[in-house]
Amino acid sequence: MSSPKLDILKSLPIRLLMLMAVAACAIVLMSAACGPSAETPAATGGTTASSTSGDSSTTTTSGSTGTTTTTDKAADPSMYASLSGDISIDGSSTVFPITEAVAEEFGDLAGGNVRAVVGISGTGGGFKKFCASETVISNASRPIKQKEVDLCAAAGIEYIELPVAIDGLSVVVNPQNDFVDCLTVDQLNMIWKPESEGVITKWNQVDPSWPAEDIKMYAPGVDSGTFDYFTEAINGDGGVSRGDFVASEDDNVLVQGISGDKYSLGYFGYAYYVENQDKVKVVPIDGGAGCIAPTDETINNGSYAPLSRPLFIYVRADAAQEQHIAEFVRYYLSDHGQELAASVGYIPFPHQVYDLALDKFNASSTGTVFGGDNAFKGAVADGLMR
Repeated sequence: MSSPKLDILKSLPIRLLMLMAVAACAIVLMSAACGPSAETPAATGGTTASSTSGDSSTTTTSGSTGTTTTTDKAADPSMYASLSGDISIDGSSTVFPITEAVAEEFGDLAGGNVRAVVGISGTGGGFKKFCASETVISNASRPIKQKEVDLCAAAGIEYIELPVAIDGLSVVVNPQNDFVDCLTVDQLNMIWKPESEGVITKWNQVDPSWPAEDIKMYAPGVDSGTFDYFTEAINGDGGVSRGDFVASEDDNVLVQGISGDKYSLGYFGYAYYVENQDKVKVVPIDGGAGCIAPTDETINNGSYAPLSRPLFIYVRADAAQEQHIAEFVRYYLSDHGQELAASVGYIPFPHQVYDLALDKFNASSTGTVFGGDNAFKGAVADGLMR
């Protein structure tokens, strides 16, 4: 005999039924009981609370393993079918792989009716477009600078600042380089500081045991947030660097150059190293605690210092009121977005950070915590709670 619940289940897509079955089995195995509603205590022994903001319902589960925020719509792709519209995005080439992956997945969920165009003009170039209302989301591999805060304010642009992942800026050499096994922060400073231009040109000037060969240097361009972050961390001032290096806002160009020159040296985001491990060799960095290479673990626990950093997106507050953009951002911050960030080589934050970021977005909390002249210095979660 058929029942209303059974009829509903029959009408659901096969893929969704499979996902529901897997989830139900997992809960049974972990707690030996299945609750009747989404508000049942979580299988981890925590609690589940549901809240609604706009057109999206959000479920937050906290327990012994941490806190996870997901959107109901992310769990049910069919509910994205009514969304349509364009999303213009530009900025950091480092954040680009995450945003591109999210845009592709979200576009598929929306049946191709939401079209996100993602550019890579660099963090600085992206903010210029963002503050000129040319884009609605800006990818940033560093927090917004005070001059960019002022530029947006002058144009009447309000924005929501959202951390999306952690990156370990990676120093790399050619795979044939068999003499550099580690670089100290002091050695990096010796190579990259402005005073070294035309002076420190050969490897044996950095270490006498290394060959007397020219250092061929590759780095992101001056509009890149990666350039700003590296120069601040290594040279003590963002944007201060020697200028005699091959520069590009496209990290793939840097990979090509370094992979083609035995005595090359360069730096870019961790994801590009992970994607090109057959073309470049990463160099462990000694920031005072010994030589540590960037890995998922060392970047997340902060031991890869001083080159670990948070990555951001900035969302125009007025655009966030449009349903397709709001749901895109919520998807970006959901478990699915976190998985996509990990899949392209970045390190997701602890779940608490995404919960706080989602709360901030849903509340339309504008302005910067991590940028400007009064930037918060400390754990990202603490900054979001401030």
